[in-house]
Amino acid sequence: MVYPTQIEDSARNELANRVFFRLYQCANMLHKTGTKAVESEGLTTQQWAVLGALSRPAASAGMSVGDLARYLKVSRQNLSGLLSRMERDGRIQTAADERDRRSRLVSMTSAGRHVWQDEALPKIHGYYGQVLEGFSVNDITHTLHYLLKILDNMQVVDDRQGGGDPAD
Repeated sequence: MVYPTQIEDSARNELANRVFFRLYQCANMLHKTGTKAVESEGLTTQQWAVLGALSRPAASAGMSVGDLARYLKVSRQNLSGLLSRMERDGRIQTAADERDRRSRLVSMTSAGRHVWQDEALPKIHGYYGQVLEGFSVNDITHTLHYLLKILDNMQVVDDRQGGGDPAD
C-alpha cells in the first residue's frame, strides 16, 4: 500500500532533483556566458568573483587569503592558483598582514581597480540585465532569498560532514 506521505516524499524528491539539476546548469552557464561577457578584459567568472569581493568597502584594506576563500566558499588550494595568475597579471597584490605576519592580505591594484570599475562592471551590469530579463525587482528579491536559504542549509550540511571551513 502506498501512503500519502510516500507520495509526498516522492514528489518532493523529484522536485528537489529538478531544482539541484537546474542549479548545476545555471552554474555551468554562468561560467560559460559570464566569462564571455568579460573575456575582453582578460577575466573569468572566478576572477570576476575575486575582484567583486575585493571591491566591497569591507575589503578596502584587503582580505586575508583565508577570509577571501571563506567568503567565496572555495578552498585555499583552489584560490591559490587563481590568485597567482591574477597577481601575475597585475590585477591584485598580496602582502604580509601587519597584524599577523603568517597571514597574507590580498588587495586590488590600481590596474585591477581600473579593469573592475571602468571595463568589467559595465559589461557585468549588461550581462545581469540580459540574464534577468523579465524579472521584476520582487522576483529578484525572492530568488535571492531562496538561494540564501539553500546556501545556509548547504553550509549546515558541510559542517555536519566535517567539511568545516572551506579555507582550511
